[in-house]
Amino acid sequence: MTGLLQALAGIDPGPLFVISLLPYLAFLWWARQVDAFPKLALRGFGLTLVFVAVTIGAALIAQAHFGRQLADVDPLHGGAEAFLTLSNLLVVLGFSGVALARPMNKS
Repeated sequence: MTGLLQALAGIDPGPLFVISLLPYLAFLWWARQVDAFPKLALRGFGLTLVFVAVTIGAALIAQAHFGRQLADVDPLHGGAEAFLTLSNLLVVLGFSGVALARPMNKS
């Protein structure tokens, strides 16, 4: 098991990260095609891509200016995470708005 973990630790995650964006972009494309998909939630899912971009930029700044990982530079890390919080909030509000707008089934 240790050999497997060491082999996995040697893999550069960069290409995997780029590949993982493809299904997410396909999901966003599909969601835009569905008229019933809540627009506010769709904006939240789109804002997740902004979070990714901000996180990458903040990580580069943390490394270049502080010589540390992003998680070790609290102001940059908190600023990047704020975009994730905002995107999650928009998703929740978008779907909860749809749920509240539906008539309740009183059976």
